Amino acid sequence: MEQNQSPRSVSTHIALFGRRNAGKSSLINALTGQNTAIVSDQRGTTTDPVYKSIELFPLGPCVLIDTAGLDDTGELGALRREKSLEVLGRTDIAVYVADAQTGLSAEEEDFLRQLRQRGLPVILVWNKSDLECLPAPEGAISVSAQTGQGVQQLIAVLSNTKPQQKAPGLLDGLVSPGELVLLVTPIDSSAPKGRLILPQQQVLRALLELPAPALVVQPEEIPAALAALAAPPALVITDSQAFARVAELLPPDMPLTSFSILFARAKGDLSELAAGARAIAALKDGDRVLIAEACTHHRQEDDIGKVKIPRWLRQKTGKELHFDFSSGLGYTKQLPEYALVVHCGACMINRAEMLSRIRQAREAEVPIVNYGVLIAYVTGILDRVLQPIPETHKKEGSYA
Repeated sequence: MEQNQSPRSVSTHIALFGRRNAGKSSLINALTGQNTAIVSDQRGTTTDPVYKSIELFPLGPCVLIDTAGLDDTGELGALRREKSLEVLGRTDIAVYVADAQTGLSAEEEDFLRQLRQRGLPVILVWNKSDLECLPAPEGAISVSAQTGQGVQQLIAVLSNTKPQQKAPGLLDGLVSPGELVLLVTPIDSSAPKGRLILPQQQVLRALLELPAPALVVQPEEIPAALAALAAPPALVITDSQAFARVAELLPPDMPLTSFSILFARAKGDLSELAAGARAIAALKDGDRVLIAEACTHHRQEDDIGKVKIPRWLRQKTGKELHFDFSSGLGYTKQLPEYALVVHCGACMINRAEMLSRIRQAREAEVPIVNYGVLIAYVTGILDRVLQPIPETHKKEGSYA
């Protein structure tokens, strides 16, 4: 990723769907002004989804996703179609590219209906309109990816399309301009060398944009920091793994939450995750727990997902639990086999995908919680760290 490029996780995801040779890859190249995607007359050139970052004003940072043809055939074709459909879970805006020479088949019409039933904004592109073609349906945008005809119109429509899921800002309703926030960012063996982790970076950026001053400390520096302030901070935000230590060092009435709690709110359904945490009390001997991480990383000796969370859950419940692990963009299809899903903070995926994962767990009737909410629960301060979040004061969901 280029130095000034926005992370994919905070970008609007625009996915292009369509049949093979409808011109999806050519359209990606026309939109970006680069030869981003391989273009060929051979059907099925695009295999795995291709991602390209782009900035659209006023929409902001976006990711264009080129997918394999939905009419791909054979055993490999079925796998390619499956990969294309997985992209739906992270799609904010869907662009359906139709071949204007052949029009829409009944299967394509049905797929468009399915997209709209999901609540996705759908833009129908009538591509190859420079050739002899069928009349465009009402509302479709006639485009020629080869000549550039209609591309600027498509960019204008995309730029002014509101995504399905508008994420709340990390600090919406929590901090006002000018209020000081204390950020507790431990530097330990698991901290990345020479940089802050992504949630810490983004919260700091949000404070700068508000604008609100931030005081960044390690846990042992909290007493000196509080003593030096003329007034208490409006909010304390800590790394989840330091919850217990930080809570002991703060006055009990001082507002406290975590980077992970803020991400759970911005990326998903915090009330659902809190209900998932409370379901931990119902775990039984022999229950299977899935630890799901959205990124892949080198696991360290005391890794939070592989080591710490299983240890904390066994200590909290006193039960003999069995743990499975998944990582990356894949997500298990065997959710009903689990008594609990413990998900990472989702800093590397967008809101649409995290909500999709929460929805899949809900449909499977499996409680789901994320790392930060779980840590707050096992350390006994879940109610405290949810207190600053206005929407969690409503009645939370529950699991029997």
